[in-house]
Amino acid sequence: MVHSGAHEMNRLTRLLLCGLGAVFMGMNAMAAPPRLDNPDAVEALVDGIVNPLMKNNNSPSGSVAIARNGQLIFAKGYGFQDVGKQIPVDPYKTMFRPGSTSKLFTWVSVMQLAEQGKLDLDADVNTYLQTFKIKDTFDEPITLRHIMTHTAGFEDGALGYLIIDDPAKAIPLADAMEKYQPLRVNPPGTHTAYSNYATALAGLIIANVSGLSFTDYIQRNIFEPLGMNNSSFVEPLPENLAQQMAVSYSVELGGLVEKPFEIITSFAPAGALSSTATDMVMFGQAILNGGELNGSRILRQETVNEMLTRNFSHDERLMGMALGFYEDDYNGFRVVGHGGDTQWFHSFLGIDQANNLTYFVSFGGPGGSAVRSSLIPALYQEFFPREEAPPVPPEDFSKRAGQYAGSYGFWRSNFSTIEKAMRSLSSVQVVPTEDNTLVISFSGKAKQYAEVENNLFREVDSGISMVPGLSPRLVAFQEDDRGEVTGFVMDGLPFMSLRKLPFYETMNFNASLLGFSVLVFLLVLLRRFYQRKAIHSWPAADRSATAAAVYAAAANWLVLVAFAIVISIVKDRMFSEIPLLFKLWLVLPILATLAGIWLLYRSYGAWKDRLLGDVWARVRFSIVTLCALFMCWFYFYWNILGFQYFS
Repeated sequence: MVHSGAHEMNRLTRLLLCGLGAVFMGMNAMAAPPRLDNPDAVEALVDGIVNPLMKNNNSPSGSVAIARNGQLIFAKGYGFQDVGKQIPVDPYKTMFRPGSTSKLFTWVSVMQLAEQGKLDLDADVNTYLQTFKIKDTFDEPITLRHIMTHTAGFEDGALGYLIIDDPAKAIPLADAMEKYQPLRVNPPGTHTAYSNYATALAGLIIANVSGLSFTDYIQRNIFEPLGMNNSSFVEPLPENLAQQMAVSYSVELGGLVEKPFEIITSFAPAGALSSTATDMVMFGQAILNGGELNGSRILRQETVNEMLTRNFSHDERLMGMALGFYEDDYNGFRVVGHGGDTQWFHSFLGIDQANNLTYFVSFGGPGGSAVRSSLIPALYQEFFPREEAPPVPPEDFSKRAGQYAGSYGFWRSNFSTIEKAMRSLSSVQVVPTEDNTLVISFSGKAKQYAEVENNLFREVDSGISMVPGLSPRLVAFQEDDRGEVTGFVMDGLPFMSLRKLPFYETMNFNASLLGFSVLVFLLVLLRRFYQRKAIHSWPAADRSATAAAVYAAAANWLVLVAFAIVISIVKDRMFSEIPLLFKLWLVLPILATLAGIWLLYRSYGAWKDRLLGDVWARVRFSIVTLCALFMCWFYFYWNILGFQYFS
């Protein structure tokens, strides 16, 4: 094993290796790529990618470990475990929060118990629940196979309870699964929708069947056999490990601000792990080796084979879901693994069977996502380059391009609580172009795709990713029985399919009418201000009707202004609790809705009694009323009306 991060290399050697970074940047295209088995070449490349990205994205800490052919060929820490104390990251000791990469330990535990005949992957999960049951919304029961392929059909949810700051507020796993049971929105096995709840439910089943707590089960059956001595699901960390934890940081006003250790205890199987890069690579090596590492076996070879076999895909031409592990394509090589994000850490564990390669990366801070997402593709482009001619768009594509156009939303979203209002912010736009391609845009960034097969599109170039970590090479659209496009799935994101949105859920519809309504309300308030003296001479009925319009306009403006103020105050506290200030704000949409209903009544009276002087005045009054009614619908449809959240 090579401990590449333990010692600084000779300065002259570093200067000689700098040229290797130029290969990646395209400045030395004629040079042959360095061998992956050469630790110095790996370090030069990783340094050249990681150091500037961490600096440019305000990522304070990072850790990278790579193993090949059973040997650790690279392990290095970047930045500081504690910025204030200037403690450098040690890849062997510094612990990061792998987030959802933790799920792989839950899935291995499920397979261990299935291997022992204690669990049936295709049995109704209610068979294994003791204190509550999953609601029978659909005829088909949910199974562990559905859960492991993220096709259980649950809505998503997290606000106020998934990641908290105060350990005292955590509740036992069984209680959390009963209290936070989400709505079932799809029959199992139909659509992929990533689910933290479903994973945590699997963890509860592990505890129920094994007779151990989830954390004890993992400790005894995975950590100890593999020698993962710097890993734990316990929160807060045990005293002997707490000093090794990388400090959490956010970026505020351009500087790093320390944040509390994130508590995921109530959903521990979905993301509560703390671990080092080298421990995570040992786990990956055990899977790559067929369930064994250094003489200790955690799974049989045939079980690992079953686990890493594709079990679900919306389109077989794309990567899909194995059992818990998901597939990705890096330059033509199938990689199975899992990414993970907490609020402050961003990680990925990958297993490349073809190249006998395992790697783990984790970076801190909100900007760590950009570093994590850039490193692995760059490694493959350097050590396993692939040149692929761009696709040629069919000349007749314009004839069928219209069927793909529209707004799409992830099935991984909320339908029953106030979190529903957030899903309009994550819609994906598909727009045909004049050159027979599609432009798919997300969060202000876009990529161009050309049709290569029926309903299958490939990126025209490998330019800017739509979002960090989301740069799909292939996109496959789905049709219903009538041949109408209903959604699509992206390569590398097999656990989150998308659906085509009805017009009233699109950003364009909501933003346009919201913006128009806010403008109308502003004009009402300005008009009332400038007429404040003349209004006293108006007939009483006209004054009353005008007052109703002013109240509705003011109430809706108050909703928006107060929301901006409240969110600026509570900030990321919304992820750990629903603050009292936010609960008080929720009273305002109720008042605005009541004002809108009152305005509707006054508008009826204005036409009935011919108030406000003339027809055009009543038309203007009706426009204000329609805007107020739109706001009533907006609050109602997006679950902003009332107190719709888990408390």
